[in-house]
Amino acid sequence: MRGKAGSGKTILFVCIACFLAGILFSGQMWTRPSNNHENTLLPPRPDCDHKRKLIEGRPGDVMEEVVKTHQAIKSLDKAVSTLEMELTAGRTSQTGGRQQSSNHSAQKAFVVIGINTAFSSKRRRDSIRQTWLPKGNQLKELEKEKGIIVRFVIGHSTTPGGILDKAIDAEEAEHKDFLRLDHVEGYHELSTKTRLYFSTIISTWDADFYVKVDDDIHLNLGMLVSTLAKYRSRPRVYIGCMKSGPVLYQKGAKYHEAEHWKFGEEGNKYFRHATGQVYAISKDLATYISINWPILHRYANEDVSLGSWLLGLEVEHVDERSMCCGTPPDCDWKARTGNVCVASFDWSCSGICKSVERMRDIHKTCGEGDGAVWNVDL
Repeated sequence: MRGKAGSGKTILFVCIACFLAGILFSGQMWTRPSNNHENTLLPPRPDCDHKRKLIEGRPGDVMEEVVKTHQAIKSLDKAVSTLEMELTAGRTSQTGGRQQSSNHSAQKAFVVIGINTAFSSKRRRDSIRQTWLPKGNQLKELEKEKGIIVRFVIGHSTTPGGILDKAIDAEEAEHKDFLRLDHVEGYHELSTKTRLYFSTIISTWDADFYVKVDDDIHLNLGMLVSTLAKYRSRPRVYIGCMKSGPVLYQKGAKYHEAEHWKFGEEGNKYFRHATGQVYAISKDLATYISINWPILHRYANEDVSLGSWLLGLEVEHVDERSMCCGTPPDCDWKARTGNVCVASFDWSCSGICKSVERMRDIHKTCGEGDGAVWNVDL
C-alpha cells in the first residue's frame, strides 16, 4: 500500500499504450462487422450468378416456359378476336336489320336460303310456293327436323309503311316466309342488299351455310343440301358456278360497270366469281361479311361485289356446275342420267324466261320429287 511511487515518464507511457490499444480494438470492430449485423443493416440481394447457372444448366425448362408464353399469347389473341366479333355482331343486330339477336344466341341451322325478291314479284313468289318451296306447316317442319331455313328476302319502299309495304305485310301474315331488311329496295342497290342480307342472317341463324338465290330460279332443295353437306368440314368455301365475264365499260349497257377502270384496260374480264343466280358461302365467310360490311366496296353487280369481298381471303372457290343447269331439255336429260340438278335457269334471261308461266312445267320435268329433301341425311 505504501509502495514507491512511479515516475512521470512511466505513467505517460502507460497512458499512451492504453490509448493506442483502444484505437486498435475499436478499428477491428468497425472493419469486421458480424454476419448477423450485416444481414440486419443491408437488404438481401438475389443470387444472380446462382440462378444464371441453374438456367444455363436446364435449357429444356427455358423452352417450356417460352412455349407456355406463346400459347398464352395465342389464347389471349383468340379471346380478343372473339370479343370483337361478338361486339360487332351485337352492333349489327341493332343497326343492320330488324332482328335483334346476336349470333351467340342465334337459332341453330344447317343452311339458310334467302330468295331475293322485289315488291313487283308476287307472282314469282307464288310460282315458287306452288312448286319447289314447302308451305305452311311443312316449311316449319323443314326448319325443325332438317335445319333448313328458307325465306323471301325484301327491304322496304322509299315511303316506309306505304301501300307496297302493307302488301308485303299481308303476304307475310298469310305465308310466314319473309325476312325483312332495313333496306330501301332498288335494282341498283343489289350489292347493298346482299351485304346487308348476310350481316342480318348471321345474327339470326347460326348455320353452316348461307345461300342466296333469285326468285326466278328453279331449285331442288334436296340436291342443294346434299351438295353443301359434302363441304361441311371445310371452313371457308364459296360454292357456285364460277365465271369471269367481260367488264362492260359502255354507258347504257345493262350491266355497265362505272368503275371499269379498276379492272385494267378496256376488254378485260372480271376475276373469278360465282354467278349471281344462286351461290352459297360457309359460316366463316358470312361472319367476315357481317363484321366488315361497313367497309366492303360495292360494284355495279352484286355477284362481282361478293367475289371481290372474298378475293383476298384464304377461300376455296368451288365451281359447282350442277347449280347452273339449263331449263328443259338440259335439266331433264341430266336427271334421266342420274345427275339431278341443284338449280336450273336460262342464261339468256339471267333466270327462267317467263318464270311465272314456266315454273310449274320445269318442276314437273326437272324436279327431284317432293319428298327428296326429307330423305337427305345430315
